[in-house]
Amino acid sequence: MNRFESDLLAQIQRRGDGVTGRVLVACSGGGDSVALLLLLWTLRKSLGLDLSVAHADHGLRPESAEDADFVRQLCRALDLDLAEASLGVRAHAQEQGIGLEMAARELRWDWLRQEAEQAGAAVVATGHTLDDHTETVFIRLARGGGLGCLHPLAPRQELRWSPLAEIRRAELRDYLASRKVPWREDASNGEPFTPRNRWRPLLVDLRQEAPGLDRHLFETHRQAAEAERLARSLVLSWEGSRWFIADEGIVFKKGGWDEVELRWTLESAFRRLGWAREADLLRGLAPWLVARLVQGRQPSSWGNFHLNPEPLAGYLHLRQGPLPSRT
Repeated sequence: MNRFESDLLAQIQRRGDGVTGRVLVACSGGGDSVALLLLLWTLRKSLGLDLSVAHADHGLRPESAEDADFVRQLCRALDLDLAEASLGVRAHAQEQGIGLEMAARELRWDWLRQEAEQAGAAVVATGHTLDDHTETVFIRLARGGGLGCLHPLAPRQELRWSPLAEIRRAELRDYLASRKVPWREDASNGEPFTPRNRWRPLLVDLRQEAPGLDRHLFETHRQAAEAERLARSLVLSWEGSRWFIADEGIVFKKGGWDEVELRWTLESAFRRLGWAREADLLRGLAPWLVARLVQGRQPSSWGNFHLNPEPLAGYLHLRQGPLPSRT
């Protein structure tokens, strides 16, 4: 085991990914997934893994048959079982009225779930990298993703396991080169037909100015996720003493609220009730609610939200019909 492999083992153990036993490794033949397969094969005894491989041919590129043959040869060399599928991505995209990228993802994951179940695998290992995390962050920021933009790529998310989440794409290719293991290049990754592909060349310039961008961003997001967990825990600790849900609305005890506390409490309560919780909405609602919890004595409205004053509290309700009485 070389230094790079031992560093990855230490990352997986530090995070506590909790993956053992049968793992289905998704391998396209590209650099990320080939490195993933080789690394997990090298670490399989240390991690207690039993590996098998899955390769999906999307049928979107003339060279996809060569990619499939490359993965077959790799699996033979590693003595691993391989499951293959040819997916009708274009037909699915036309039938569902969606883009090719989304169609490919839907069909691929539907098939991977089936294969994982048949193989008795608890997870599907994917080659998502630290670069993918950075690209996702900028895509979400551009769309106005709010606090959700500050969530690091989770190594474990339901069926998906991404053990390479803290490793740069270039490091994986250096590793493959050092092991003299080839990989396939997907020329479509350089075509600007997806937001991710359009962001990649822009990030090249940013990384030249800030070489540590990816790692610093990941650490910042890890700290933000920790801060968010603390804030949510604090809000939950107030439930019952400062606020609670009743009659499909929220009761706030009067006094002592500031806007930040109310925004976090509103977000948590709205999530529970299934109400829309866009950042702009909460920023507008919170100061209105603060003022009325201090001095409001009459029912009042803000958009579709209605506040009924009670002796020591206020009852916030999203009205779709007549406001119910709580007297």
